[in-house]
Amino acid sequence: MRLTAHTDYALRVLIYAAVEPASLCTIERISEAYGISRNHLMKVVQRLGDYGFLETVRGRGGGLKLAMPASKICVGDVVRKMEDDLAQAECFRPEQNSCVITSACGLKHALSTALEAYLDALDQFTLADVTRNRKALSRLLDLDPAA
Repeated sequence: MRLTAHTDYALRVLIYAAVEPASLCTIERISEAYGISRNHLMKVVQRLGDYGFLETVRGRGGGLKLAMPASKICVGDVVRKMEDDLAQAECFRPEQNSCVITSACGLKHALSTALEAYLDALDQFTLADVTRNRKALSRLLDLDPAA
């Protein structure tokens, strides 16, 4: 299973916000910390806000923060919402499927089972779980004033 860059960046934005929960984060700072295009992050942040993971504040002094505690944000939920297409093969898209062996092939079932196991595993983790080492994350993201 492979995540798109969009989902990868979404998880990184959420991690950044979880490491600094007491203050508003800016797209500019997140962009600098990760070396990711500001324009791309704007799209990611917009979607995270639309899905209720982030709260955004516009204007001077604005920024973003988690819309709920990190312990309430399930990694599996983020992946499901941010990934536009979890179909792993042509046979997952009936309207575009031209594979001649679909009716007899067991691969779709095998791939479906693998995808379900993958998402079930991600459901076992919250944002709080993946940001437990906040001190090191803060230092690596240049958020630690003592760094």
